[in-house]
Amino acid sequence: MLFFFLLGSYAFSQTAAAAKEVFEKIKKEAVIDGSDTTVYNVLDEFYTQNLQADNDEITPETVEKIQRLASDPHTKNLHLLLLFLMYQQHISQTSAAGRKPNPEFQTETAKLLQDETLAVYGKIPAILYIYRYEALDGAGKKEDAKAVAAQGLKEYPDSVPLKVYNYLTTKNENLKTDLIKHHSGHWMVKQFGIN
Repeated sequence: MLFFFLLGSYAFSQTAAAAKEVFEKIKKEAVIDGSDTTVYNVLDEFYTQNLQADNDEITPETVEKIQRLASDPHTKNLHLLLLFLMYQQHISQTSAAGRKPNPEFQTETAKLLQDETLAVYGKIPAILYIYRYEALDGAGKKEDAKAVAAQGLKEYPDSVPLKVYNYLTTKNENLKTDLIKHHSGHWMVKQFGIN
């Protein structure tokens, strides 16, 4: 329940500092357990359905699972899921309002999420490389974004979004050929007009 109070107060001040402050409060309340992969798995599930699949539609079951985990104060590593949801909320709200995300908020939150997930699990899910790339790219840090996409693709060579972002930053013809030949129906390949 602390989460909903903190999230409500955070919603009015979507800044990097406010997000970090809310995250630190949530983390103090969280049970951190690297052997419990429930939150990691739900991030992967979200990625698989929303970013890796040809159409970006998350199932009602996954939405329900995320809501159930987020509302249960006994969920282990809840701080990671709540930070992920804060990031998602910011992106969704700014998009719905026709505004661009706050680049400082986006880069700091994506980095914090990536660092914390690595600290807890010893690895970073593909979705966090994608979010970090998008945050850095949106902040005009093109070379940093390019490096994140390249590192992510080394760890997740089958990731269509990471292939797309790598192609966009490098114009590598082998990536383009792969995307056209094997992933022409993917929503990101269509969105970026890779043909």
